Amino acid sequence: MFSSHCQCVIVELSDMAVTRLPHAALSLKQFLQRQKILGIYRNMLRTIRQVPDEGDRKYLRDWARDEFKRNKNATDQDAIRMMVTQANNHLEELQKSLALARS
Repeated sequence: MFSSHCQCVIVELSDMAVTRLPHAALSLKQFLQRQKILGIYRNMLRTIRQVPDEGDRKYLRDWARDEFKRNKNATDQDAIRMMVTQANNHLEELQKSLALARS
């Protein structure tokens, strides 16, 4: 009786796993691009945490979140490359500003 119950649970779990897969899996290129963009986003949030003024921190955090959410469903590769470049530029500018403020 116990082994019958275990087999049933395993079958149910394997069926659940199959249904939870996304309808369209990402290609390797899309996956790597997504990881790169998420890394930029995380670095931006880490850098924003270093901003001394709470109001400025909140403004920058909201701005970054809104920009990434607004462009979340972009599919044009040229536009995505341009947005990645702009995000990197904004990140570098913020890091330089923070370094100047500390010195």
